[in-house]
Amino acid sequence: MHKYFYLVKIQFLGYRFHGWQKQPKLKTIHRMVDRTLKYVLGENTFKSLGAGRTDAMVSAESAAFELFLQEPITDIEAFLKDFNINLPQDIRALSVEEVAQDFNIIQNSKQKEYHYLFAYGDKFHPFCAPIMTTFLDDLDIKSMQKGARLFEGRHNFKAYCYKSSEKNKTFRTIEKSELIENSVYTANFFPEKSYLLKLKSSGFGRNQIRLMMGTLVELGRGDRDLNSIRESLEEGYETSMVYIAPASGLILHSIDFNQKSD
Repeated sequence: MHKYFYLVKIQFLGYRFHGWQKQPKLKTIHRMVDRTLKYVLGENTFKSLGAGRTDAMVSAESAAFELFLQEPITDIEAFLKDFNINLPQDIRALSVEEVAQDFNIIQNSKQKEYHYLFAYGDKFHPFCAPIMTTFLDDLDIKSMQKGARLFEGRHNFKAYCYKSSEKNKTFRTIEKSELIENSVYTANFFPEKSYLLKLKSSGFGRNQIRLMMGTLVELGRGDRDLNSIRESLEEGYETSMVYIAPASGLILHSIDFNQKSD
């Protein structure tokens, strides 16, 4: 029976990982985190539980997991330093805080903000590849910005949920959906202009954001119009979106927790 509970926030570059969830014979974020914890904690029995899954190649500016321990961490700062020293270079722990026993990282209310970073119209520096998707087509950004705003509010996102079924929670509320010029992520090898799709919600379905982004790209190419997006969000719409945007442009920007259980 675990007696001590901690919320650990981390960030990672997902380009060489097969997502968060442990999978046989594959390098995943959870596998590397647990391997490091086992070394750092020694004989202290532990279990870790992520706030959610990320796909292969998806990165995180701020992700989180809950750490369950038999014995307390007596010096959190020393533990954080030791944890970071032993984590691989593309994973970094940001903070560790003790939480109450009734805190549940899955069930506690939370808001997730995702960014999809992209540029278009040319082949750009290869160093961009781990966190930025390049679309070679010429895109109508103004139309895409109008399309992004249509996702805001409570809608039926069944068309944007991979292999969705009636059991899935396809009605979701998007608190924020906007496409803006990127000023968040910078590097001297980035193209002169790049863009962000910013989405904020309490939850997203499997591949939902990448399907939403893919639909906006189709809009920007002129392959669909704004009305088709409006129709896709209506109850009873049965056609599934098919263009899943590449994973490497997707970044989990932040998770905000309500520390009180529902």
